[in-house]
Amino acid sequence: MKAPIPETQAKNTAHHAHWPEGLPYSLSIPDTSLYVNLQVSALRYPDRPAVVFYDTVLSYARVHEEVLALAGYLQKECGVHRGDRVLLDMQNSPQFLIAYYAILRADAMVVPVNPMLLTEELRHYVEDSGAKVAFVSQEIFSRVAPLIGETCLTKVVAAAYSDYLIEPTELNVPDFVRAPYAVPAAPGVVPWKEALAAKRAPREHQVGPEDLACMPYTSGTTGKPKGCVHTHRSVMFNAVASPTWTGVVVPDHVALAVLPVFHVTGMQSVMNAMVFSGGAVVMLPRWDRDVAGQLITRYKVTSWTVIPTMMIDFLSNPRLGEYDLSGIKLVSGGGAAMPAAIAQKLLDLTGQQYMEGYGLSETMAATHINPRQHMKQQCLGIPYLNVDSRIVDPITFKEVPQGEVGEIWIHGPQVFKGYWNDERKTEEAFAMLDGKRFFRSGDLGYMDAEGFFFFTDRLKRMINASGFKVWPAEVEAMMYRHPAVQECCVIASKDAYRGETVKAVIVKKPGSAASGEDIIQWAQDNMAAYKVPRVVEFVETLPKTATGKVMWKALQDRELAKQ
Repeated sequence: MKAPIPETQAKNTAHHAHWPEGLPYSLSIPDTSLYVNLQVSALRYPDRPAVVFYDTVLSYARVHEEVLALAGYLQKECGVHRGDRVLLDMQNSPQFLIAYYAILRADAMVVPVNPMLLTEELRHYVEDSGAKVAFVSQEIFSRVAPLIGETCLTKVVAAAYSDYLIEPTELNVPDFVRAPYAVPAAPGVVPWKEALAAKRAPREHQVGPEDLACMPYTSGTTGKPKGCVHTHRSVMFNAVASPTWTGVVVPDHVALAVLPVFHVTGMQSVMNAMVFSGGAVVMLPRWDRDVAGQLITRYKVTSWTVIPTMMIDFLSNPRLGEYDLSGIKLVSGGGAAMPAAIAQKLLDLTGQQYMEGYGLSETMAATHINPRQHMKQQCLGIPYLNVDSRIVDPITFKEVPQGEVGEIWIHGPQVFKGYWNDERKTEEAFAMLDGKRFFRSGDLGYMDAEGFFFFTDRLKRMINASGFKVWPAEVEAMMYRHPAVQECCVIASKDAYRGETVKAVIVKKPGSAASGEDIIQWAQDNMAAYKVPRVVEFVETLPKTATGKVMWKALQDRELAKQ
């Protein structure tokens, strides 16, 4: 017998007919900081694997010991205090997880950033967050180095992934992972191993559920990326709710972390979910379909969160038959719809239906997930534990009838507090409905008769390239630095592999002889690879409104009509 529907969720409850058997509609979560999840798992399961990195296995006891040492170093050697922001710029690795929880144990807030970002992009994250300390892996250290002393950043703990390649392995380990530590000695730069060896004991843990915990950055249609302020409570919710919903809340699960854990999906649905449960996280810094198959086989992976482009590549591997996938009990993901043919091939191979979900940086991952017993393809799922979601007319702020398209609004405990130092954008992001404060997602969709949500379009301008969110306004702002660009409008172009790719429609300056290849090469040198326009089209003029604004929607519609 299911629990009664809470009064706060008593509207739009058609989806409760498909609610997972035995689960309540609302979930109580720990009233502690997120760090305590690691502390508890280390006490309960000290010898169980916490992280697997190629063939190196780190126990919960060891991970916790190193977290305490680094937390003490942050506090006593780096001057980190309660509420300070600490940058975390690494690929999937033991160091990422350890640094993440060390920052939390030091009572500070994690600022995770995409390791593909270049120096000028990183400058904004440092200056906007006010981070004085950063954890950085050595293969991207050169991008951060110019910011030390030139910005508020004064100290960097630099790490080599090879420090955790203790066991010999015949797995294909990339050169950047095997490379020994080689960061040049410089003021403000401390090797990871040196920070650990200092063995500084941290002060008493002070923060609670309402303190700052994590600030992933996102962007809108205008301006630079904005920090999404999350407390320990909002991060804790999905760290607990996600494994509870999917059934991987027991400690014997093993999750393959191939999605980047700097991003909220990998961070929450994989890393933080496993730490809460006491499960193991198998880390892979970069996608490699053969190594993924070998790790699934060797470590009996039970849970895999993956995006469609990775799954398409994995299932097309001629060596697929060599891998034992029988242990997999859950395959899930989001960010882009899984093609029906690929989902069917996965089902035929593993017996697992791809579980799609929906969430944003502002909601610290999922707000909607498909229920196991009634999954729909190319569907966001249903509003899950503690979540109230509506489809609302973005102009009138009135709910639209079932089946009609409107903006997806979300009310739930995982919703962020607001944008860092931006009261105006925060105010614009929320609206009241039925006495509750809802986050306006900026995504358009509709709800079917069973209460399942479907995505149709974006109210905001955003390109989804292989799961990476590309914000056209940010790319345009950088493109204008090119000497040949007089005007530029960035739109999405369909791509058979990436789903969407970036296209730049450009008006060249008079007399410029720059080619599309020239501009693409320049972009590759000046911005993260996933943002680089793959297609350049030169035009005489850009369509504009009477007030002079570029009509990006007209260009986007024209592009889609061609495909």
